[in-house]
Amino acid sequence: MRAAVVVFPGSNCDRDLAVAFKAAGADVEMVWHKDSDLPQGIDIVGIPGGFSYGDYLRCGAIAAQSPIVKSVKTHADRGGYVMGICNGFQVLTETGLLPGALLRNAGLKYICKTVGLKVETSASDYTAGYNAGDVIDIPIAHHDGNYFADDETLKRLQGEDRVAFTYTDNPNGAQADIAGILSENRRVLGMMPHPERAADAGHGGTDGAALFRALSGALQTA
Repeated sequence: MRAAVVVFPGSNCDRDLAVAFKAAGADVEMVWHKDSDLPQGIDIVGIPGGFSYGDYLRCGAIAAQSPIVKSVKTHADRGGYVMGICNGFQVLTETGLLPGALLRNAGLKYICKTVGLKVETSASDYTAGYNAGDVIDIPIAHHDGNYFADDETLKRLQGEDRVAFTYTDNPNGAQADIAGILSENRRVLGMMPHPERAADAGHGGTDGAALFRALSGALQTA
């Protein structure tokens, strides 16, 4: 697996994401936001958490217009894998690679804690390491994680089995308890919780490691 991790001004989870990819056997390249092209032969692009461009305008809105994101969209359009975590999820909705939007948390406060996530589907290369119905513990750290989409979009996501994760105890007001969703081809994942922060026993938990292992296995056999 060859992974690229995009770095924006304000990213603060880029190295954590790179470490999680490497632990799953990936070769990782860090890519600066002003670069125009992804490295050749990249399988998956990781868009990390943080506060890209200081969260000015809307979270992820400026990052979505950066030079490298044009290449990320081209990569996704060609069937490449893209994973956006927290701020990365916000970037993916701003680009239109995933539907919906991430609004201010219902309680209007920043939330940083470990939460329970229910795995809603194992039918993706990201979630194949779990069983549908599994409950895993993954940290969150966000101020704008309240997932919103219109009724038609929600019905489509649920009807097409594209809700990857839901919260067991909704911390931010997200519609239908949604914590993560998949694209139509199931190769783009956006999620607010941080699996890369739950991929090392020394950091308190490993429930997120199965996501990276499953993805690595799928790409090695593709």
